[in-house]
Amino acid sequence: MAAETRTGTGPRDRFRAQVRQEVKTAALRQLAEGGPEALSLNAIAKQLGMTGPALYRYFANRDSLLTDLVVDAYGDLASALSRAAEACTDDAVTRLTELGRAYRAWALAEPHRYRLLFRAPLQGYDAQSASLVEASQPAMNVLLEAVTALAEPDARVPEGAAAQFREWQQRHGFEGVPEAVAARSTMLWAHLHGIVALEIEGNFASMGIDPSFLYEAEVTDFVRSL
Repeated sequence: MAAETRTGTGPRDRFRAQVRQEVKTAALRQLAEGGPEALSLNAIAKQLGMTGPALYRYFANRDSLLTDLVVDAYGDLASALSRAAEACTDDAVTRLTELGRAYRAWALAEPHRYRLLFRAPLQGYDAQSASLVEASQPAMNVLLEAVTALAEPDARVPEGAAAQFREWQQRHGFEGVPEAVAARSTMLWAHLHGIVALEIEGNFASMGIDPSFLYEAEVTDFVRSL
């Protein structure tokens, strides 16, 4: 039993991990059907044939479950971006272009999880906690690396923003990334997020516009600007 506790791979640990995954799978269905507001541990417990108190042994409260879902989503997004970047290691232009496409593809495939990351947080939930900010960083790191490979070393930083981006870089331990690259990467993410967010909410459909053309044009223009 001592060895089981020490390694974390015994039957109890495997059972606990399985139950936690079943809870998260049920929670993701709730998110897909009704958004974060629909997240209910009691409903999940009933669905899984558990009592409420039994479920709380796996997740202390709704926020604990929500945090796990957010961390998982950031991890999956970062993995999708990394795969796109690693497939184009010899061509910096193609790498950044494919990175942009991978971002949109993940959002369209996982709209409920994308909203979980970037929509306004639930009342009382700290979406900017240190653990969530840390979880978001790997995805940004992939973007920073791709933009660094193309950006001019003496590119200008938006007026008044240099000190802010320098502080942000120091806080996260970035090395060798100019403030201008950090700023441009953030601007690219903001532009692409704007198009994706409008798309997954159906705003372009009502206009009869295929947003893929707008998205491709935005990525192309950004690459040219570097």
